[in-house]
Amino acid sequence: MSYTPAPEEPTDPKNPKRPTNTRIAIWIGVAAVGLYFLGTGIFGILTGGN
Repeated sequence: MSYTPAPEEPTDPKNPKRPTNTRIAIWIGVAAVGLYFLGTGIFGILTGGN
């Protein structure tokens, strides 16, 4: 018995599973802020808070 993957669904431009450009931009902004806080926190630990 062999496993055969399901056939790929056709790419529909109105596919509801794809996130909107606005949501992608929001997640990029959230990730950038998170990386900023992570970087400043690590820098603060390394420099002793000075």
